[in-house]
Amino acid sequence: MVQETRIAMWSGPRNISTALMYSFDNRQDCYVTDEPLYASFLSETKTTHPVANKVIETYENDQRKVISELNGPIPEGKSIWYQKHMCHHVMDWSDLTWVDGFHNCFLIRDPREVLLSLKKITDVINLEATGLPQQIRIIDYVISSSNSNPIVIDSKSVLEDPRSVLSSLCRSLKIDFSEKMLSWDPGPRKCDGVWAKYWYESVWNSSGFEPYSPPEGELDRETELVLSEATPLYEELKGLIN
Repeated sequence: MVQETRIAMWSGPRNISTALMYSFDNRQDCYVTDEPLYASFLSETKTTHPVANKVIETYENDQRKVISELNGPIPEGKSIWYQKHMCHHVMDWSDLTWVDGFHNCFLIRDPREVLLSLKKITDVINLEATGLPQQIRIIDYVISSSNSNPIVIDSKSVLEDPRSVLSSLCRSLKIDFSEKMLSWDPGPRKCDGVWAKYWYESVWNSSGFEPYSPPEGELDRETELVLSEATPLYEELKGLIN
């Protein structure tokens, strides 16, 4: 019997989460799902995002139904199911017990870099938009339910040494590392959500993890206030990296 591995990668926006998703999508043994809770989040919150109406029309809006599917059989007979999740897509009322059967991993990034990137795409800039408060809630639940620290990865470390970080991640997940995870063909992928053309341009132009380069730019006063709230949360998560 083939051992099944279900991975929930919990991230905020602009955290190289799509590049990491492509890395797993390039494996032959892995099925990938792109932000399955996005439609329910947009439907519930009425947040203004690019093609929000199309996302709501295309995907299931009932978060409970989506969660049931995510805990169902792995599609296409694959042995690994990699689910890319945005932490802020999880509603405050959502019961988190559904994540108990997953390998829960957390992808983080310096919030200054997140905010500099996020402000180029959306006007919705606040602490909740970084995903950090929701990421803290989810990781606190995972720690309490499993009585152990989950996997936490900093995006900067991935870009600085993808082979080492991904090899370590695979060991922690008890799956074999694959060289296919280090590169992919440029352009869109089958796993992309319908929002991809608005958010994924940089990764579409890539063929692997780009070398780390700090983003340029300055934050306005309002966004600096968001940064002051976000930084302690990021440092708390960063302290859990093994």
